Amino acid sequence: MNPSLHLWLIPLAPFAGFLLNGVLGARLPKWLASTIGLAAPLVSLAAVANAYALTTISAATALPYVETCPQPWLAVGNLHVDFSLVLDQLSLVMLLVVTGVGFLIHVYSVGYMAHDEGYARYFSYLNLFLFFMTTLVLAGNVLLMFVGWEGVGLASYLLIGFWFQKPSAAAAGKKAFIVNRIGDFGFLIGIFLILANFGTLSFSQISGKLAASPAWTGGALTVICLCLLIGATGKSAQLPLYVWLPDAMEGPTPVSALIHAATMVTAGVYMISRAHFLFDRSPFALGTVAIVGAATAFFAATIGLAQNDIKRVLAYSTISQLGYMFLGCGVAAYSAAIFHLMTHAFFKALLFLAAGSVIHAMGGEQDMRKMGGLRKKLPITFWTMTAAVFTIAGFPPLAAFFSKDAILYAAFAQGTGGKVLWVAGVGTALLTSLYMFRLWYMTFFGELRTADAHPHESPWSMRVPLIILALLSVCGGWIGMEKFGAYLEPAVGLHPAVSTTPHLELILSIVAVLVALEGWLIADKYYRRKTERPAQLAAAMPTGYKILTHKYYVDEIYQATIVKPLFAVSQYILGWVVDTAILGGAAWLLAASANLSGMILQRWQSGNLRSYAAWLTAAAAAVLLFVLLAQGALPMPEPLTHSLRIMGAGH
Repeated sequence: MNPSLHLWLIPLAPFAGFLLNGVLGARLPKWLASTIGLAAPLVSLAAVANAYALTTISAATALPYVETCPQPWLAVGNLHVDFSLVLDQLSLVMLLVVTGVGFLIHVYSVGYMAHDEGYARYFSYLNLFLFFMTTLVLAGNVLLMFVGWEGVGLASYLLIGFWFQKPSAAAAGKKAFIVNRIGDFGFLIGIFLILANFGTLSFSQISGKLAASPAWTGGALTVICLCLLIGATGKSAQLPLYVWLPDAMEGPTPVSALIHAATMVTAGVYMISRAHFLFDRSPFALGTVAIVGAATAFFAATIGLAQNDIKRVLAYSTISQLGYMFLGCGVAAYSAAIFHLMTHAFFKALLFLAAGSVIHAMGGEQDMRKMGGLRKKLPITFWTMTAAVFTIAGFPPLAAFFSKDAILYAAFAQGTGGKVLWVAGVGTALLTSLYMFRLWYMTFFGELRTADAHPHESPWSMRVPLIILALLSVCGGWIGMEKFGAYLEPAVGLHPAVSTTPHLELILSIVAVLVALEGWLIADKYYRRKTERPAQLAAAMPTGYKILTHKYYVDEIYQATIVKPLFAVSQYILGWVVDTAILGGAAWLLAASANLSGMILQRWQSGNLRSYAAWLTAAAAAVLLFVLLAQGALPMPEPLTHSLRIMGAGH
C-alpha cells in the first residue's frame, strides 16, 4: 500500500498562518508573528519535500497520486465534482518552486518589512497567497483550479495595495484586479464550454475522453483553448492584458519577487501545460499561443530599454520572460517552458530581492539615475545581482542558458513559422542583455549620483536568501533539458522532435551567446565608457525615445478607448438616467405619496378634542344614514338601489 503524502497539509499550513496572523497578529509580539509567518511555508515545503522523496527518490509512491474527499464537493444532477488534489511530475516541480522560493522570500521579508506598521497583516496576506497558489497547482479539476486562480488574484490585489494609504498603490491594486477579471471571464467561459462538451471538469477524465477520440480536433476544442488563453494572458501579463504588471510594482518588493515574478504570473503557463491535451488537438490555438508569447517577449523588452525605475525594468523583463514560456508552450515544448519557469523563478526572484536590497540601502529610492557606485557599498548585493544579470542574459553555464535555448531550439525546428518566432526570440535576447546590463551599470558603477542617500548593506535575513537564490541561478539549469524533459514526460508529453541537422543545437547556442555578448558590449559602451551617449541618442531620436518612455502609450489608448467611454456610460446613462431619473424619480414619487398621506392623517390626528368630536359626529351620522337607507326608512336614490340589488344577487 502506498504511504500517504498528506497533500492536504500543503495548502492547509499557509491557511492556518493566514488565520492566526490575520486575526491575532495585531496583538502578537513581532517575533511570534514572524514565527507563524515563516512556519506556514516551511511546513508546506517540508510536505512537498516528503512527497518528492517518496515519489522520486525512493519511488515508494507512484505518480500520479490523488487524494479525494469522501463526499462530492459539488453534486448537481449528473454533475459530480470532487475536491481532489493531484500530484504528478508537473505539479511536483511547480510546488517545489512555489514553496521553496516562497519560503526564501518570507525569510527576506522579515528584514525588509521589519519597521512596517502592518507587519503581521503583511505575513497573513503572503500566507493567504500561498494557500491559493498551492490549491491552484494541486487542483485535480478545472473548477478547483479556478478557485485557486481567483484566490491568487485576490491575494495579489491585497498585496499590491498593501500600502493603501498611497493613492498610487490603491490604484495599482484596483487596476490589477480589474484587468485580471477580464482575463478570468474568458477562463470562465472556457470552463462552461469544457463542461458542455465533456460533461466533466476532471483533468484526467477530459484527457481520457480525448484519448478515446483521436479524430477530435479543432472546432469546439479551438474555442475552448482560446478562452483558456484569454485567462492565461491576464494572469501571466501577456498582450493585450499585460498592463497591470508594471503598476503592480507599487507593492512591497518581496511581493514583486514572489507573486509577480516567481509564482502567480506563471500560473497561465502552468494552466496551459496542465491542459496540454486540449491545446495539442488545436494547431490554431497553439500557434496563437506562440505568436502571443513571441510578440509579448519582444514588445516588453523594447519598453525595458528606456525605463529608469529599477523595479519597472524588472517588471517588463518579467513580462518578456513569460513571453518565452508562452512561446515554448506554443511550439508544444511544454517541458522546456516549465524548465524556463523554474529557472526564471530563481533568477527573477533574485533580481527583485537584490533590487529590494538596493532600494533599502538607498532609503526607498528606485530611480537608477540617482544611483551608481554601489558595488563597493553593497558587495553581497552586487555579486548576487551580478549572477542574476549574467543568468538572464543567457551566458553559459548559468541556468537560463539551458532553459531559454531549449525554447528557441524547439521554435527553430517548427518550419518557416518557427524560424520567424526564433528570430523574435533571439532579438528579445539581445534587448534583454542590453537593458539588464544597463541596469547593472547604472546601479553599481560610476559614482553615486545623489547626496541624500547613505547606502549600507542589508541585514543577514535579507542577504542569506540572496546567496541561496544566486547559487540556484547559477546551478539550476545543470540538470539539463534532456533529463528534465524525461522527468516531465508522463505529465506533459514528449519534448518535440527537432531537426536532425548535425550540430544544429550547438550552432544555435553559439548564436544565442554571441547575441548576449553583443548586448553586454553595447551596454558597456554606452553606460560605462561613454555615459554621455545615451542622452545624445535620445535627443537625436526624440520621437522614438518618447514612445518607449511612455510605453507605446498603451495605457493612454486604453484610457481613451475603454476607460473613459465606460466612465461616461456609468456617469451619464447609468448615473443620470437610471439612478437619478428612474430610481430617483421613483423614490421622489414614493416620498411625495408618503408626505400627502401624512398631511391627510395629520388633519385627523390633530390632538384637538373639538376636532375629534366633529369627526366622531360626522362618522356617526354617516353610519346612521347608511342604516336608515338600508332599512328603507329613507327613500334611496335609484342608482344606489340598483347597486345593492346587484350585490345581493351576487351573494
